[in-house]
Amino acid sequence: MAGRLPPLVLLLGLAWNGGAWANPLLIQPIAEVRAGEEGEPEGEGKKAAWLKEKHERRGQRATARPKRGQPPQAVLTLHNLWTFEVLPLSPGVEPQKETWDRFLRCHHTNQFTAMDRRLIGLIRAASQRFASHMGEVVSGFRAPKYNLMLRKKGHQVARDSQHTYGHAIDFRLAGVELKDLRRFVLSQRMGGVGYYPHSQFVHADTGPLRTWTAE
Repeated sequence: MAGRLPPLVLLLGLAWNGGAWANPLLIQPIAEVRAGEEGEPEGEGKKAAWLKEKHERRGQRATARPKRGQPPQAVLTLHNLWTFEVLPLSPGVEPQKETWDRFLRCHHTNQFTAMDRRLIGLIRAASQRFASHMGEVVSGFRAPKYNLMLRKKGHQVARDSQHTYGHAIDFRLAGVELKDLRRFVLSQRMGGVGYYPHSQFVHADTGPLRTWTAE
């Protein structure tokens, strides 16, 4: 034992190299522990892939959360004036096809058809534009025989109405001036736009571009 340095002195001597603590025996274990934090993989290629995946997950979480200072979008509630049914449209959630089709069915025959789903986007866009979260549906699908009956009674309905194809909806939004709603629907250039100031609704369809105003 004589002449041998104590273990602590020997360890410090190995670590001190020209004025710098450079002994890899002391530094390497710390680096390995830090590399293993939060499940980081070893190796440059694996670590780069892990960092990319982690960044993407953070981006997805940030997108899902509403931005600070912005209120979450409210649910748009649609009321069918003929069937008295209610359909809530939650932000970012598409209603099931059958639910949407049945909600806009012909109230006279109780038949329904495949309604154009672009109409959902139009109503939602109008709701967000005017911050109105209550809408009323005057007409959706119209069975051909019901459409013919209305024409015979002198109602202002087209012979080949887009309603009979499931491509049209007549609606209004609570608290929104009808002329403003008409102007917005026109700006979307989705199809036909009819203005019915007396009956208080706007017609929107996905057919050819055209406009008209009811007397």
